[in-house]
Amino acid sequence: MASIQIETKEHEDGWQKLEELTMNAHQVQEKLLEKILKRNAGTEYLRGFLNGQADKNVFREKVPIVTYEDIKPYIDRIVNGEPSDILLADPILEFMQSSGTSGGQPKFVPSTAETLEHMTFALTLRDHLMQRTMEFEDGLQKLEELTINASQIQEKLLEEILKRNAETEYLRGFLNGQAEKQVFKKNVPIVTYEEIRPYIDRIANGEPSHILLADPIVEFMLSSGTSGGKPKLIPSTAESFETRMFESTLVDPLMHKHFDGLEKGKHMYLAFVKPDNETPCGLKANFFSTIWFNSNSFKNGWGKDCTSPIETILCLDNKQSMYCQLLASLIQRDQVVWIGSIFASVVAMSIKNLQDYWKEFCLNIRTGHVSDWISDPGCKNAISSLLKGPNPELADAIEHICNDQSWKGLVKRLWPKAKYISCIVTGSMSQYISLLDFYGDGIPLVSTFYGGSEATFGLNVNPLSKPSDISYTFLPTSAYFEFLPVNKDGDGEKAHQGFPFDDPIHLVNVKLGQYYELVITTLTGLYRYKVEDVLKVAGFYNKSPQFKFVERQNMILSIDVDKTSEADLLKAMENATLLLDSHGIVLTSYTSYSDTSLTPGRYVLFWELKMKEGDDFPKLHQLTMEQCCSRVENSFDFMYKSLRNNNTIAPLEIRVVEHGTFDALMDFYVSKGASIAQYKTPSCVKSEEAKNILNSRVVANFFSPKNIF
Repeated sequence: MASIQIETKEHEDGWQKLEELTMNAHQVQEKLLEKILKRNAGTEYLRGFLNGQADKNVFREKVPIVTYEDIKPYIDRIVNGEPSDILLADPILEFMQSSGTSGGQPKFVPSTAETLEHMTFALTLRDHLMQRTMEFEDGLQKLEELTINASQIQEKLLEEILKRNAETEYLRGFLNGQAEKQVFKKNVPIVTYEEIRPYIDRIANGEPSHILLADPIVEFMLSSGTSGGKPKLIPSTAESFETRMFESTLVDPLMHKHFDGLEKGKHMYLAFVKPDNETPCGLKANFFSTIWFNSNSFKNGWGKDCTSPIETILCLDNKQSMYCQLLASLIQRDQVVWIGSIFASVVAMSIKNLQDYWKEFCLNIRTGHVSDWISDPGCKNAISSLLKGPNPELADAIEHICNDQSWKGLVKRLWPKAKYISCIVTGSMSQYISLLDFYGDGIPLVSTFYGGSEATFGLNVNPLSKPSDISYTFLPTSAYFEFLPVNKDGDGEKAHQGFPFDDPIHLVNVKLGQYYELVITTLTGLYRYKVEDVLKVAGFYNKSPQFKFVERQNMILSIDVDKTSEADLLKAMENATLLLDSHGIVLTSYTSYSDTSLTPGRYVLFWELKMKEGDDFPKLHQLTMEQCCSRVENSFDFMYKSLRNNNTIAPLEIRVVEHGTFDALMDFYVSKGASIAQYKTPSCVKSEEAKNILNSRVVANFFSPKNIF
């Protein structure tokens, strides 16, 4: 093990050295020429041109460009016994024979101890490059093996789960100790979190973990979803964490397959952590992102290629952390080859922070000092090390870009070498696509993976897909997958679970174009557990299906018998914002709720708007906004329209809120325990406190016409 660690360290050091050389090629070249002239200006050959001056400009002006034939007389004299200092100051150890010839004879190229060291170093770097290439090829080959053998891997995984856990208190009640797959499928019920929560709560309160799973729990993952207003606790073992780390290593080979030159720079990855929570039994509970960013896997691997110093990532003050990570990325702007965070909402939030603080960023860079309000010692020291000193040239360049009246393409102009933006843009995150397209202006949006606190479910093997076409190839190693068929309404756009449940379907037996609800069984105590995501089969990669995310099963608006899903609402938003786009207005965030405080009740939408050009609050025209209301309602289904027609549902209302409202909403959820790294703006709010935050910042109200259908 020790030798493997040494080899890995040498590989990382070699790769880091190559990064430094290529990023600083001009400076390295200039210093090398200075060194050559300092040593050799007094040689017979150079003295004839330089008159003893070790000056680079004199060298470039006076020393002729030559062929081997021109310097051969000097080399022949050395070969025949004259001292080597007629041509170079360092002693020659030997001559390298060239495969080319001069006058039919091999060329003799002088070699010194130092040149031999340089050649050895170059060969070492070549080996590192070959090793990195082999790692990427191995990753792609592993993905092929997993997806070709998806069915066999799934069956073996279920066998292993049952073999280990059949005697747990939970499964024993259904299996009577039998580790048989058919008995499992026949007797073990499909459940939600609420049904297994009593077992998890017992473990969290001190009972042994083997009431639910055989392997020891090392910590709990907090879900960004909630149960009874609290984050869900998902058991995690050492093995399950290793599996997730292995699956994450498959992403880089896919990116390198589709994007050239990623190894030549850094990634601007915005990462944030939350303080650990401790359960009564002493086990820690935190979000997967926090656990990962605190792990040695991140610190010693992926994190080393990040523009954000680890101290800024681990800072618990989100405001200072965001400020310092953005400042670090601007200082290193010419090294950034891709940009990202877990969710699109965080990337959008970073752009908002750029708008708020770009002048201060420029001042910090211009003076070489970080702002006084940055009080976290780790952040302050890390940024000070990056700043090094005043850099007015860089500050001027950033100021010129940010001073432009239009911020269209801002990301491309600030980070000109960025090849893509990596973040989840499916599901509720798709509301940020138009915003990121505006600021990216052609930079591809890449959604690399689909998963949850329970496991990583799938990878996007076609990262250049348009956001609307993104699908995820399921990995058979992460969980045992089953799928409940979901019925579609007549228009084919809306999915609802049929009753009674059809038999669950195996991973490789799903049908193209069909809708399903995802059910998983894991080694960490989740048995036939409903994730509550609705997916659509978009294709197959080898034997493994590719799924498009459709919606969360439990996120709906409803006044009467109408049921409007997250996907329905998103489609309605897209239709309405086409009208805004024609007026140069951007919808930056939205949410909703069913207002039943009056009779009849109505759907209420909260919109935060801005102008495409500039940061001014848009001038809202009554007619345009009423048309937006109408477009939203016209996008809903037959049942909604029928209830609206007979006045069971009142006209839809759009409440426009002031700038910064959705930042305040995020702050509220973070104060309640949400992680900023995994925060998703809810499509529908149910908390009265959240509604109060939104309603207190309303600046204008608009309604649909009373009769529109």
